[in-house]
Amino acid sequence: MSVGTSSAPGARHAPRPPAPRTPGDPVGLGVDPDQLPDGLVVADEHGHVICFNAAAARITAVPAAEALGRPLEKALPLEDLEGGRWWQLTDPYGGLAIRVRQPERNLLLPGGREVLVSARYVRAERLGPVRRVVVTLRDTEARRRTERSHAELIATVAHELRSPLTSVKGFTATLLAKWDRFTDDQKRLMLETVDADADRVTRLIAELLDISRIDSGRLEVRRQPVDIGAAVGRHIQAYVAAGLEADRFLLRIAQPLPDLWADPDKIDQVLSNLLENAVRHGEGTVTIDVTPTASPRDGEETGTSVTVSDEGAGIPEESMNRVFTRFWRGSKRGGTGLGLYIVKGIVEAHGGTITVGRAPGGGAEFRFTLPVAAPAYLT
Repeated sequence: MSVGTSSAPGARHAPRPPAPRTPGDPVGLGVDPDQLPDGLVVADEHGHVICFNAAAARITAVPAAEALGRPLEKALPLEDLEGGRWWQLTDPYGGLAIRVRQPERNLLLPGGREVLVSARYVRAERLGPVRRVVVTLRDTEARRRTERSHAELIATVAHELRSPLTSVKGFTATLLAKWDRFTDDQKRLMLETVDADADRVTRLIAELLDISRIDSGRLEVRRQPVDIGAAVGRHIQAYVAAGLEADRFLLRIAQPLPDLWADPDKIDQVLSNLLENAVRHGEGTVTIDVTPTASPRDGEETGTSVTVSDEGAGIPEESMNRVFTRFWRGSKRGGTGLGLYIVKGIVEAHGGTITVGRAPGGGAEFRFTLPVAAPAYLT
């Protein structure tokens, strides 16, 4: 492999003036390069830059006017993570004639900024000389944000799993080793704790699966007729059966409601999260309003809106835009911070919308709206 630049044709020619750029398509790409989301740099057969689009200028902080007409290795000086000069190491014009591309890899711009770079060598004929070197550039910040998010998710899951699994392991080991020493009541208490912690682990795994499906766009919605008022009523009854006062909840249903077709299990999941947040983090009366409203989806006139509000301290204004992101927690009262992220994903998978604001009583107010979404054979 050559490590010099003398074999590149550009080394034997004096720099020439920038190639003219006709509006819209300067190098015969069929599209205006400035409209592309990624950086695009094209060098001609002499190794001089003939295209340097707006994204490339933004990523490299080099104006297009300065890059056009310059040798590629000067206009786009790149180094690998070990400090090697990329153009000298790859030698695009003088390397192996069978090469057609360079796979994407992390490289460094002057100043140490990291970018994702890939290249393609265009030849007029197989094994012929390189006529164009087409380089694409992508900023790594989006990938870094994704990697940080994944790392945070792993750390959160590991932390949340450690506590129940430690409890399960401790109690089962104790029971196995000293079964005869405990009374029936003590055994029951330990087994109930193990059962509750096992449920907690199961819920966490279900949340992770939901997040995976939401992020990949594979969250399935199995639509059936749903009585949204009755669904809310069941959740309230469960809280009352668990010991909360019945007057803690106020359910108001405006009639008539349109027929709603949705996934009942996922709607239950949405209601469970919103009511749990109102009970756990809010104060006073939890009010649930179910009303007909305009559909959030084009082509439908009516939809169903559910508003859950409380009388607590509410959500600070500066936190409103982060409520539906991963790991947001409204207080220090536990939770993984994943519930509202999943709620938003479920509502949007139904074609609906969800918002957060301040309730009339001063607490938090969550409102989600679902389209009727009746099957075509019923419309």
